[in-house]
Amino acid sequence: MSLGTHHGGRGGGVQEDVSGIVAVADRVRGAIETVIEGKPEVLRIALTVLLAEGHLLIEDVPGVGKTMLAKALGRAVDCSVQRVQFTPDLLPSDITGVSVYHQDRREFEFNPGPVFANIVLGDEINRASPKTQAALLECMAERQVSVDGQTRALERPFMVVATQNPSDMEGTYALPEAQRDRFMARVSVGYPAPQAELDMIDSHSSRSPLDTLAPVTDAEQIRDLTDRVRAVHVAPGMRRYVVDLVNSTRTSPDLRLGASPRATLHLVRAARAYAALDGRHYVVPDDVQALAVPVLAHRLLPAPEAQMERLSPEQIVAKLVARLPVPGPQ
Repeated sequence: MSLGTHHGGRGGGVQEDVSGIVAVADRVRGAIETVIEGKPEVLRIALTVLLAEGHLLIEDVPGVGKTMLAKALGRAVDCSVQRVQFTPDLLPSDITGVSVYHQDRREFEFNPGPVFANIVLGDEINRASPKTQAALLECMAERQVSVDGQTRALERPFMVVATQNPSDMEGTYALPEAQRDRFMARVSVGYPAPQAELDMIDSHSSRSPLDTLAPVTDAEQIRDLTDRVRAVHVAPGMRRYVVDLVNSTRTSPDLRLGASPRATLHLVRAARAYAALDGRHYVVPDDVQALAVPVLAHRLLPAPEAQMERLSPEQIVAKLVARLPVPGPQ
């Protein structure tokens, strides 16, 4: 009995819910592709993170479209979008907001910071000091902000899309492990293919393609879709497969820091969304395998021996996935 036939009896309603997700996601993907060409896998991960209610870290060299991708996502979904340019002198209050005292009224008034938006673009996040980076931790983990002893909830959807330059570039601070762990997935945009770069000369030279990008959905519909994604089924064997994969990072001699329990939860949530984008209401091993590197690699620290062998976290995760037995049909 296959995974597909086993879950076929879960009712037409669930399948209809998933088909609705596919239709909206295809519209969003099509809108973004008018701006970012030739990067289907990067777009798919971005949509997976949005529907799984996670946060996305985009790491690459300057000028390859990291900021453009984040802006296009915000424009395609008719949500509030705020951009924060991270610099060495940026303060935590520049992100969360600040209470200002009004002498005439003799009271404080809270001026919300840019984090009070549906999609927050943190540009070059690793150019700010660790203290300022830490201001995002509570926002990302608990979707709330505490300022002057008062806690304020953030709206759904809430997604931080942060871009960072490689840590060996001038003027950057390495993101601390606790900060990296808050990001559900990390992707690299990479250089465009020659043909896509030729097309970009035509489409970007006269004006920004963002100017003509019209929204294809809104915050309310995204909230509905994220609720539907939670109903995607993860069989007991698939849950064990995820736990075994994450646990293998903690016991691997190639790693001195393995993935956290939060990584386990992120991988399951992302797998649900990834399956839904394929029109399935159940998770299969292929979903977990496709997400293993983007969800796990940025949380890991290679052991000194692995560094000497120039093994990257991505290569180590790929090796662990290849060794792990795949669960059979359930």
